Amino acid sequence: MKRAAWCSFLLFFSSLSWAQELSVSDAFRCAVIGDTGTGGKAQYEVGARLADLHSDLKFDSVLMLGDNLYGSQKPKDFRDKFELPYARLLEAGVNFYAVLGNHDQPSQQSYKAFHMDGRRYYSVEPRANVRFIGLDSNRLDKEQLAWLEKELAQSIDDWKIVFFHHPIYSSGARHGSNLPLRTALEPLFVKYGVAIVLSGHDHFYERMKPQKGVNYFVVGGAAKVRVGNARRTAISAQAFDRDNSFLLMDIDKDILHFKAISRAGKVVDEGSIPRPGIALPTNLQPLR
Repeated sequence: MKRAAWCSFLLFFSSLSWAQELSVSDAFRCAVIGDTGTGGKAQYEVGARLADLHSDLKFDSVLMLGDNLYGSQKPKDFRDKFELPYARLLEAGVNFYAVLGNHDQPSQQSYKAFHMDGRRYYSVEPRANVRFIGLDSNRLDKEQLAWLEKELAQSIDDWKIVFFHHPIYSSGARHGSNLPLRTALEPLFVKYGVAIVLSGHDHFYERMKPQKGVNYFVVGGAAKVRVGNARRTAISAQAFDRDNSFLLMDIDKDILHFKAISRAGKVVDEGSIPRPGIALPTNLQPLR
């Protein structure tokens, strides 16, 4: 995209906000990326788009949905496949929160910039009333499930956002929905009022129709993309598998606004989600 066109996009993005005036909002903003760690051109270009948006929107955090590093995972690889692609964000003090994917080595748990603090699964409150809960979907044992239920039951945060690698709802032809994980996790999400569930693994973007009141996203195309792999089944509300993409979220009190953005800067999906138990204001369009 030419510089003038990209600047016009930024102006459009900031002036229209996300169905509300962000300029007067004390909203919490974050980005979501998945399946990122190639060290290739697409990853660097997505990193540049995120950095350009951060200069305007000042989002606080980035959630990483696993497969953070493909192939070799030596110190040089952490530099080439993470530190350099997102250098401008790291220099600006943006916090990255990672979970493990099936291509990730356990040593990533101790990498300081991933904020895992040596843990396979963890919980963090980046802002009051916002709770990120990261899971290890490679090995969902009884101990982790017991921890998750306790964490959800004790949380008084309005927004509970769970993220892990393998999606329990996906229309992907390559992987698709992980049914054993769904059997184990979905009852807890429903019981304890989880608002948003984020996963990667399938290399595209997809938003599901709300399932039992929970909103599911697949954000697995931040460095790789499987063109034509999203089958757009009955559960799919929107999907994009033509280019790399990432997700931006803005939590403004009782409403979460989101935009999915392609590598070229195109808005491929957007909408607003009320927190559990709250009706969507009449001036906002309901999700389809």
